[in-house]
Amino acid sequence: MSTTACRDPAEAPEEQRFLSTEEAAALERELLEDYRFGRQQLVELCGHASAVAVTKVFPLPAPSRKQRTVLVVCGPEQNGAVGLVCARHLRVFEYEPTIFYPTRSLDPLHRDLTTQCEKMDIPFLSYLPAEVGGPCTRALATLKLLSIPLVSLDIPSGWDAETGGDSEDGLRPDVLVSLAAPKRCAGRFSGRHHFVAGRFVPDDVRRKFALRLPGYTGTDCVAAL
Repeated sequence: MSTTACRDPAEAPEEQRFLSTEEAAALERELLEDYRFGRQQLVELCGHASAVAVTKVFPLPAPSRKQRTVLVVCGPEQNGAVGLVCARHLRVFEYEPTIFYPTRSLDPLHRDLTTQCEKMDIPFLSYLPAEVGGPCTRALATLKLLSIPLVSLDIPSGWDAETGGDSEDGLRPDVLVSLAAPKRCAGRFSGRHHFVAGRFVPDDVRRKFALRLPGYTGTDCVAAL
């Protein structure tokens, strides 16, 4: 049975694929206030889905079961909390994550997630090699020099949330995982893989914000764009 509402074409909002900063904030408020999602719940859903996206692009070698090492770089804002959850789930999936978290948040949620990672024996780096400048600037400058594949969550570091990756200081990730729905900056993404982690977004909310999201296969919590 289809869940798409029938609307008069004259009344239907124009379909959009990417959300503006204002629309993304409104969608999150809808989930928190009207649907009574908890902040920690949303962070957990997004972090788990982000880890699943990583496993799809970089699967463990099946014959040897050799662990893949992953560096997870986290900031002090909400996406940093998502990164901590992602690292925890990667550990559960038998990957070998290491976390670099240069500016730690005093927020209780961040502290709880940090404790969980520490108790799961996920190592934390105190610095990145070849760092220059302040903590976050150093990390960004170092990451730009790396030849290994990069995965960004929602808005790549150094990008403008609206206009995308025009800044010379921004990362050029190979993989982008859009949380809940793609943001406007994702229209400038030119990497190899783009996933949306938004299966938890209720159908009514998708319709309200005129989201054009792909179908999810089976029980997958992410979908390729």
